[in-house]
Parts: sequence; structure tokens; C-alpha cells
Amino acid sequence: MTTTPPPAAPAAIDQTLAERGSRYGSFEGHARVTQAIKAVMRNHDRAKWDGLAHDQREALEMVAHKIGRIINGDPDYEDSWRDIAGYATLVSTRLLKEQAKPKQQTILTIIGQEDDGQPD
Repeated sequence: MTTTPPPAAPAAIDQTLAERGSRYGSFEGHARVTQAIKAVMRNHDRAKWDGLAHDQREALEMVAHKIGRIINGDPDYEDSWRDIAGYATLVSTRLLKEQAKPKQQTILTIIGQEDDGQPD
């Protein structure tokens, strides 16, 4: 049985990979750093990690990704630092909006009943 080698990557993909490699270092190196950071986040306190909102986990994972690029590649690439601030801002903005919502009154408070179910 003969196997056919995979097709060569188009020139545009090769160019993109070369550009990313020069900016962020090898993909393998980046993967090692990033996966190590993510493992610490997930495993330090698994219950706490699992209790985070989806956007909180995703933002932390994206920050880990950006840190991996900074550590493995060009630490002076400003865009990586701005991206980190952006992910944190997305979660912060949501939290601020949630905290600014007025507390909803229960129907019992509105009709003036105490905890024992009797009217005031």
C-alpha cells in the first residue's frame, strides 16, 4: 500500500506561518508555555475554575495564550499587551453592568408580607 504525501501548504499559508514564527517564536515553544499556564489555572482549584462564568474562563485562557506569545516570542510587541487588557476589560465591563442593575424586589416585599407569610 502506498501513501500519498499531504499536499504542500499554499505559499500564503507558508508566509503567514513564517511571519507568526518571527513574531511569536516557534509554535511548539508557544504551545508548551501556554499549556503549562492553562494547566495551573485549571488544576490549582478545579472547583473554583469550574465555577467561573464562561467569559471569565475564556478571557483567562486567552490571556494565557497572549502571555505564551510574549514569553516565547517578542515581549515588546505592544499588540499582545493590548489584547490582554482587552480580554480583562470585556469581563470587567460585564461585571460592572451586572452590579449596576437595581436589585429586584420580591413579590412579598412589594405586598408588605413578612417572612411568616402574614401581612404587615
